Amino acid sequence: MLQRCLDLLAPALTEPGAVVVDCTLGLGGHSEALLRRFPEARLVALDRDTEALRLSGERLASYGERATLVHAVYDELPDVLDRLGIPRVQGVLFDLGVSSMQLDEADRGFAYAQDAPLDMRMDQTSGISAAEVLNTYPPGELVRILRAYGEEKQAKRIVAAIVREREKEPFSTSARLVELIRDALPQAAKRHGGNPAKRTFQALRIEVNGELSVLERAIPAAVKALAVGGRIAVLSYHSLEDRLVKQVFAAGAANTAPPGLPVVPERYAPRLKLLTRGAELPTEEEIAENRRAAPARLRGAQRIREDVE
Repeated sequence: MLQRCLDLLAPALTEPGAVVVDCTLGLGGHSEALLRRFPEARLVALDRDTEALRLSGERLASYGERATLVHAVYDELPDVLDRLGIPRVQGVLFDLGVSSMQLDEADRGFAYAQDAPLDMRMDQTSGISAAEVLNTYPPGELVRILRAYGEEKQAKRIVAAIVREREKEPFSTSARLVELIRDALPQAAKRHGGNPAKRTFQALRIEVNGELSVLERAIPAAVKALAVGGRIAVLSYHSLEDRLVKQVFAAGAANTAPPGLPVVPERYAPRLKLLTRGAELPTEEEIAENRRAAPARLRGAQRIREDVE
């Protein structure tokens, strides 16, 4: 869906001096495409993963001062722009979730298909690991996390097994957790939905990285950073992310005036115009080429007025 993201952002990025922010740099694929497609634009790219910053820095080195890479979580966007002296931007892109590099590096512990240390931190310089969450959180909190972040219906059953096993030996690797989940679930729950560990791993990853709380701050901050006419595109990969994006965009596109007013004051008028009808999905061809694109959901919006106090 890269091409569709570029097309959504294009009308805002054609003028010289336009600034586009890639809030999820990863290995730099989207950033490189933005720099190529919009030769007059300046890129600011954020990532919390120091290894991703190193590798993408090498990839984008030829673009020189047009590309500014920053070690930051995307809810820190206002502070980043303030430090760089950039009052408003013309484009923002989010590609949420785990990067291919993080999934493919076994020692990061994101993938349930291979045995690895249970880390799951996107920024390995700070925070607690997934193993620490499993070994130290109270059972009730673990149930809440699996239900809220993994939408796991069998959360109580899985957590009961985790608590029994961690008393014998603390968790340290992903294979042991995957095996425990397989053994804990009833046969009916394992027949559908792919690997039965998928939901638990998603929940742990979101908890370790604070992904939803960060996203709750980041999307409104990104909208606020847009100049009038600026555009934002967000790729999400599960319903929890997509729901947050949908809510922020819908609120920005709503008329909030009390009913019955003959003239609507500007402060009640919509701030955003939606650029996608609902969430756009990847084509079958794209999924065939890259199966990781299958759950992607794309939403876009345009800033149409300034905030009015």
